[in-house]
Amino acid sequence: MSLQEKVMTEMKAAMKAKDTVALESLRAIKSAILLAQTDKGGGDGLSEEDEVKLVQKLVKQRKDSAAIFSEQGREDLAAPELAQVAIIEKFLPEQLTEEEIEKVVVQTIESIGASGMQDMGKVMGMVSKELAGQADGKTISTIVKAKLSQ
Repeated sequence: MSLQEKVMTEMKAAMKAKDTVALESLRAIKSAILLAQTDKGGGDGLSEEDEVKLVQKLVKQRKDSAAIFSEQGREDLAAPELAQVAIIEKFLPEQLTEEEIEKVVVQTIESIGASGMQDMGKVMGMVSKELAGQADGKTISTIVKAKLSQ
């Protein structure tokens, strides 16, 4: 079942349950999918990798907005953003723990023989590709920096 079909199924359930937060989140996903399909020329749809990137982007946008609202003392605006994050994250693959990410980073560093911060780009590229959709780029970056600066 494609992401679009899953979203439509969830939207129907949210409409029946009168869950406005879920409905708003699902509509955002649906809108992003339609925009991406339109940009690509309306072909067969999006690949699974593109769908994951799209959902990750939506989650990141919501988290960034919530962080800004919290910094400004607007918890009334931050809470709905975080509620939407929880709903949108259901459409991502299961996220890895920091220990699991660290294990992959260490293996990658050893396999390419990275020796310092000058190799961060190589390591980030390989790890990001390997863990696509399973880990946040910021978390990966933090772990890679820590390992390369040792």
